[in-house]
Amino acid sequence: MISITKKELKQFFSTFAGYIAIILFLIVTALYLFVLRDSNIFDIGYATLDPFFSIAPWIFIFLIPAIAMRSFSEEYRTGTFEILKTLPVSGWQIVMGKYLAVLIICLIALIPTLLYPITLSVLSTAGIDGGGIAGSYIGLIFLAAVFSSISVWCSSLSSNTVISFLAGAFFCLLLYFGFNALSKIPVFAGNIDYYIEILGIDFHYQSISRGVIDSRDIIYFLSVIYLFLFASRQNIIKG
Repeated sequence: MISITKKELKQFFSTFAGYIAIILFLIVTALYLFVLRDSNIFDIGYATLDPFFSIAPWIFIFLIPAIAMRSFSEEYRTGTFEILKTLPVSGWQIVMGKYLAVLIICLIALIPTLLYPITLSVLSTAGIDGGGIAGSYIGLIFLAAVFSSISVWCSSLSSNTVISFLAGAFFCLLLYFGFNALSKIPVFAGNIDYYIEILGIDFHYQSISRGVIDSRDIIYFLSVIYLFLFASRQNIIKG
């Protein structure tokens, strides 16, 4: 499993595309937080990283499928998947190796953003909400973990990397915002709107981002991650 993870990481960072993806993530979030009108902290007027934590999930919806789209699709296309299956590793080890590589890349992309709260602390005279920021970062890590599992699953469905990317972005968007949007339909108001909303990732991400770590949110994230990793394992076994 570790050897598969190392191989995936080496492959990702062997081209400029890997570095460009991470750099673009950092540039977009920095512009949104410090430069763009109405979203930057100088226009807001108080020390908060809310703009960053609100835009990051939307960037992840496209960034993570782009990172993961080659995980299995490239193996299918080049025929190396058949060689991979002959190695003394189980289906779970193959899936987890691919998944961990995608997740590690996401965490690498997040590490430089730790400069944001440090910068905010320096600029602020009243201090910052450390607990809230820590909770939001934990929420982002879980969000990256869920999106990574979804994107790896989508990559296991097709040998076409473009289709894998589009499917990954679609399902990440659907699970992140779809249930929230569905719960807002008037026919559900006051009846089952709450129960529909809690099925979505956004509900649990926002819950953790408040700085309160609820076991129900943790169980939700872990369950979704397991579900998609299990589905990925089933796909490669059948393949």
